[in-house]
Amino acid sequence: MTNPAIVAQELTYSYGDLVAVDHISFEVEAGEILGLLGPNGAGKSTTVKMLSGQLKPKGGKATVLGVDIGRFPKKVQAQAGICFEITNLYEEMNALENLKLFARLFDVKNFNAEALLERVGLGGRGKDLVSTFSKGMKQRLMVARALINKPKILFLDEPTNGLDPVSAESIRNVILEERNRGATIFLTTHDMMEADKLSHRVAFINQGRIAALDTPYALKQEYGKRALVAQVVGKDGRLEEREIALDNSDTAGKVSDIFANEKVVTVHSEEATLEDIFIRITGRGLA
Repeated sequence: MTNPAIVAQELTYSYGDLVAVDHISFEVEAGEILGLLGPNGAGKSTTVKMLSGQLKPKGGKATVLGVDIGRFPKKVQAQAGICFEITNLYEEMNALENLKLFARLFDVKNFNAEALLERVGLGGRGKDLVSTFSKGMKQRLMVARALINKPKILFLDEPTNGLDPVSAESIRNVILEERNRGATIFLTTHDMMEADKLSHRVAFINQGRIAALDTPYALKQEYGKRALVAQVVGKDGRLEEREIALDNSDTAGKVSDIFANEKVVTVHSEEATLEDIFIRITGRGLA
């Protein structure tokens, strides 16, 4: 990589005898969205906490924006935005007060809290107490708070987990806007569709170790299968499926035979999902 924003080298963390992150190494290029994909308990949140300076690594080293995060966490945090899955807002303050408080902590001048609330779909709700907000609204406010200092790097830990479709899509749009602005984004999720939509590359983490790291396309090409699935009318009138593997020498002939000899209702292509590939590599699911 020409300009890595994150360099992790043998990064390790344990809680007592439990090794949560086990000697992982990777790089994230400036302006890239990297999705860290894995089930609950795989080590995703612990990795984010180390990279964002919330936890000091027990082993290895991480450099973020050219700074050793273990030694100088505040230098990184001044240029970072962090949004965790569990909200930590001041619930007896309103939304505007929450944002303005953090703007003062970051010493951000000329801050337009109303515009930021509008951006995350909370326009007109700035004077409402956070305690009255739904989970989705609180999560959107967390994302807004992470953007106060126009961060060079964003750490987003399960930003859409458990949210309704409208709230989740709102947050995804903000993530893409930040990428277009040039921010580096480190995204953890167990939602394989979200990772596929947003990430330039994805890293599979399982039991604290990186099992695979590449673009979604490359992983699908290497580990997945492509097929053509045809729905046909069977002898008893019920619909049946016929699957034909693509890229084989006899693919064209098999497709021709189906259309010549059977009543075809629908045809569509099918490729492996990231979850299919994760299961194939690790032997376990993402849920």
